[in-house]
Amino acid sequence: MSPYKMLFSVTILLSMVYKCSGIYCFYCNSANNSACLDPMQFDDETRALIIPVIDCDIAVPRVENIDFFCRKIVQTIFHPHRDSELRVTRGCGWIRDPNNRPCYRADNRDHLETVCQCFTNHCNSADGLNTTTALFLVLAVCLYLYR
Repeated sequence: MSPYKMLFSVTILLSMVYKCSGIYCFYCNSANNSACLDPMQFDDETRALIIPVIDCDIAVPRVENIDFFCRKIVQTIFHPHRDSELRVTRGCGWIRDPNNRPCYRADNRDHLETVCQCFTNHCNSADGLNTTTALFLVLAVCLYLYR
């Protein structure tokens, strides 16, 4: 194996390791921050100015040892005397879906709700590559280089 391939492999592996402390999540509600509807429409610098990011371990009071995660809730709220409203809420979660689904529905007569939970920093931003897909792509590149 050439030294360049070895260096590339080690770099890829080390890039997947990071220090674990708290999980950092976007924290907003589209009812008072319209940017919360789609944070990925902004460049990194603008997004950092208009959408707060919080460390769940610091921001949420703990009663017991809880593993926090990021959560995104998309609601269609039905108002009795006006048009329905789409609302997106992003923040920290601490009670996981008992069926371990990444997303689930929680509808009732006055709103439709989809709740998604994820477990990496800033993952409650929008749809994107999940960890499995990203790992598969990295492995595919490594296999291609070593053929």
